Amino acid sequence: MSTSLSSPPPSPPASTRAAQRLARWLQALRPAAQPLNARERLRVVLGAGLGLLLTALLSEWAWPHGPGLPWLVAPLGASAVLVFGVPASPLAQPWAVLAGNTLSALVGIACQHWIGPPELAAAAAVAGAIALMLALRCLHPPGGAAALLMVLAGVQDWQFALYPVLGNSLLLVAAGMLYNPLTGRRYPHAQQAPLPDGPVAPSHQPFAANDLEAALARYNQVLDIPRDDLQALLQEAELQAYRRRLGSLRCADVMSRELKTVEWGTPLQEAWTLLREHRIKALPVIDRARRVIGIVTLADFMREAALDLHEGFADKLRRLILPTPTSHSDKAEVVGQIMSRQVRVASAERPLAELVPLFADTGHHHIPIVGEQARLVGIITQSDLVAALSRG
Repeated sequence: MSTSLSSPPPSPPASTRAAQRLARWLQALRPAAQPLNARERLRVVLGAGLGLLLTALLSEWAWPHGPGLPWLVAPLGASAVLVFGVPASPLAQPWAVLAGNTLSALVGIACQHWIGPPELAAAAAVAGAIALMLALRCLHPPGGAAALLMVLAGVQDWQFALYPVLGNSLLLVAAGMLYNPLTGRRYPHAQQAPLPDGPVAPSHQPFAANDLEAALARYNQVLDIPRDDLQALLQEAELQAYRRRLGSLRCADVMSRELKTVEWGTPLQEAWTLLREHRIKALPVIDRARRVIGIVTLADFMREAALDLHEGFADKLRRLILPTPTSHSDKAEVVGQIMSRQVRVASAERPLAELVPLFADTGHHHIPIVGEQARLVGIITQSDLVAALSRG
């Protein structure tokens, strides 16, 4: 008896599917692990504690208060979590803290004045505060608590939004500006603005800033991470993927060992002949100990001959590479006079994955590889790297 190979597998029972959906839903409720070491956890805890302590002491000293007049508002505790726990977050920046808390408090006081039922006033205060914060780019979650606090506490004095709300927020932000940089965290953390007319990404880059903006626009949700950090994380993830694909490969495993080299005093015509005959684009320049002192490329010849102007292309190149018959010359005669002296080299034992950013982001096309005593042993080109990635 034959069975059709195209028959779909039997569906699981309805009870099994329901159990699977329930398991996935429960899994979604599970909190993700925080990738923080003990030092960072201690930094956050100490920062929040010291920041609130400083804010409380200065608030109590600077402004008069009496029975029933608070000098520290509860939403400031949530603000401290953001300012010291996630100082790079757009929700934790000074404008978000100051404007978010203060304007939300004003919205709450207005609702207390103009809306009778407390339940309706509470809902309207939080909703109105969120709408105002979104409109003014100061979304700050504790702002919702500040608006709600005004309604629940029956606050009707407009000055309450200035003190203690604005006063507390100013002191907390000042503490964050002092503490975070001292502990290795930028604050304020600049938030990159959208680039609607930015240039397209070069072919060697995965994406440009305007590509990221377009993706965020389609995502259409609030992200609690600044754009520069998000871009850096994406690039680091890409590099990690390269590391995984390349495995344990070292530069020595893929480098080209059959080298064509020149020395400082090699005539330009000889170097040009090597480039053209062997169809290569760069020649490492070495000393007598085979240490790299420079590199000469086709671009160096073009720059020296002013070939960016196409008129007389052949004549300009011919005048450059042919030796001057007289004893004195006002043009370059040898490789050392036109070579690039700033050369990026890599060790033969260096992991190949670490060279990916050099090729992708810095415009390098050739990287000389050195061995013991910094002597030249090979060279890696973009083609070598692509071949290694393809094999990976």
